[in-house]
Amino acid sequence: MDSSEAKRLAAEAAVALLPDSGVIGLGTGSTATLFIDGVAEAIRQGKRLVGVPTSVQSREQALRLGIPLLSDEGPWEIDLCVDGADEVSESLDLIKGGGACHLREKIVNASSRENVIVVDESKLSRHLGERWPVPVEVVPFGHRSTVRLLQRFGTVSLRERDGKPWLTDAGNFVYDVRVGPIESPVELDRSLQRVPGVVETGLFVARAQRVIVAGPAGVRTLTPR
Repeated sequence: MDSSEAKRLAAEAAVALLPDSGVIGLGTGSTATLFIDGVAEAIRQGKRLVGVPTSVQSREQALRLGIPLLSDEGPWEIDLCVDGADEVSESLDLIKGGGACHLREKIVNASSRENVIVVDESKLSRHLGERWPVPVEVVPFGHRSTVRLLQRFGTVSLRERDGKPWLTDAGNFVYDVRVGPIESPVELDRSLQRVPGVVETGLFVARAQRVIVAGPAGVRTLTPR
């Protein structure tokens, strides 16, 4: 099974969790895109669903497919949010932000009764940081001073696109901080959050109620111990 097939199966398993009516958090990324397609089909088949997108990208896809959306302002009472992840630890903590949408994703995540993460098996690690750096959203003002402080944690690199800093939907920069295997994601998250200029990190600690994993053996669901 290749990764595209695994993502399709994981997205289909998440679509099966949709209620007959309610508010759905629409994640961002390649697997979440497949889930949003499934939400649109469920609406066409009669389900009464309204979305809250986690990015401009997911908003544009939802509008194109005719999914009704709530205002970006909130507050929301989200029944189910489905999103992807870049890395998932054995304790089901996450690194997100490969698409630079982790600020909005975390806001929507916190407003959701249930957060479901959909991934293929390549995203699983024993500890976070084994495969991915930690994305850190930073305000442009004084960002080089912020970087100097971030370098205490590991190797820091500015994320770029087309030779220019990659701007988030909020107009901020993203620095990827490579720290290696993370023994305590919650402590690292707290420490990074205390750095002046840091808006948000891509560490999602104890925020997934279930993780749907697709691989050669099929689809399985992981829940916190």
